[in-house]
Amino acid sequence: MGRTGSCFDNAAAESFFALLKEEISTRQWPHRASARAEIFAFIETFYNRKRLRRHPVWGYLTPLETWHRLEQDHALAA
Repeated sequence: MGRTGSCFDNAAAESFFALLKEEISTRQWPHRASARAEIFAFIETFYNRKRLRRHPVWGYLTPLETWHRLEQDHALAA
């Protein structure tokens, strides 16, 4: 994340939080632990595993698939 108030410096963080706010909307949880658990589940089950990166550079893969491909490329290079 970059300078305070500059959406161009922290575009990735702004994009993530916009998606998170869209998904959880204005729900209220009974306590902080349940909110943390639900947000963690969203990040681990959808954001990192199922969401497609909508860009040809990433090959329209999920972040997890991109990570596995990167690990394979490093293993082949070693």
